[in-house]
Amino acid sequence: MKLGNKMQKKSKANKKYEAFQVALNVNFYFTFCFQRVLWSSRMCQTWSCAFFRRTAEPPSGSMRAGRLFGVLIAAGLALVGPPLCRSVSSEETGRECNGSAAGLKPLRRQFHRPDEENSAESHRRLLGLQEAVKRHALLNSVSTTPQSAKYGFTQFSDLSQEEFKDLYLRASTDRAPLFSGLKIEGLPAKFDWRDKAVVAPVQNQQACGSCWAFSVIGAMQSVHAIGGSQLEQLSVQQVLDCSFRNEGCNGGSISKALSWLKQTRVKLVPQSEYPYKAKTGICHFFSPSHAGVALMNFTAHDFSGQEVAMMGELVQRGPLAVVVDAVSWQDYLGGIIQHHCSSQYSNHAVLVVGYDTTGDIPYWIVQNSWGATWGNEGYVYIKIGGNICGECDPCLFSFPAHISF
Repeated sequence: MKLGNKMQKKSKANKKYEAFQVALNVNFYFTFCFQRVLWSSRMCQTWSCAFFRRTAEPPSGSMRAGRLFGVLIAAGLALVGPPLCRSVSSEETGRECNGSAAGLKPLRRQFHRPDEENSAESHRRLLGLQEAVKRHALLNSVSTTPQSAKYGFTQFSDLSQEEFKDLYLRASTDRAPLFSGLKIEGLPAKFDWRDKAVVAPVQNQQACGSCWAFSVIGAMQSVHAIGGSQLEQLSVQQVLDCSFRNEGCNGGSISKALSWLKQTRVKLVPQSEYPYKAKTGICHFFSPSHAGVALMNFTAHDFSGQEVAMMGELVQRGPLAVVVDAVSWQDYLGGIIQHHCSSQYSNHAVLVVGYDTTGDIPYWIVQNSWGATWGNEGYVYIKIGGNICGECDPCLFSFPAHISF
């Protein structure tokens, strides 16, 4: 009754505005829930920023967003290709969050950040969010197709670009000889090692520059499983602590890690025996009789201009450890990356597990190590052709590694 009395005192204009605000928030909430059920992913949670806002924007832009949601819900089941983020555009997201303190708090809570109101840290994160809004508008301005990559708020959005690179992009570069093998004929139009149950679940390196170790371990455990062994998560921490030519959480090289494994014949133990701690520790040694997986050999090639050959090697040998330029991945939500990264500044190690050439835009399927809530449930899609992000050019540096035991 009290609520009814209060509503009766409002003007007709205020009633209309309140109705619009409730409808807008319900629209956001329904679409967000629908997305969670259909795609089982948190990559589209940029909507939560708008949903938790205390006030609504004027109807002009927001009503257009509402109509867009209606179209997306109706057409969602008919969409094909890699799962994209069906969120509002970066411009609309910017209007909703606008880098404001009100927008920052729910976003930080969404990604499990501690609340530090009225602190220098909170102010710095607010500035990071404001810069992110600008980046999203720029990155999305050239995403012209439904399959194109979409950019928005992620768990990294409140970091400055320098912080992001310093924490997460710590892979170093090496050189490799140009691939001179024969191309494999009759390749399938689509291939994914995940379908063979030889790719371990997505891991999370956390605030440690250990991508190089995750890439090495990912390739080794997959090739080991392809050889007939049971798929088992091997210890990333063991490589992080013990690879003496690398620098732990401060960065490392795929080739140096593989060379160390080959030279020492160190047996990698399961992650359950040597769990990941997201920090560099003291190397724990095991006796020679201790069970584990040892590397006997590996090869590396430069696939510049030979992406079809790289596809053949992927199919024939197994997932490939590579290093790419991942600066723009700070804001990646989903879709196929066709721009926004360079083959000249490779800095992040990942694992290529498959490809798909059946759609309008052929793409690599790449497993990342930033957790399953990032990107396409922990994966990123990169256009095949043009050496996008440097995924086939180890001289600049990516590093497809063929491993044997």
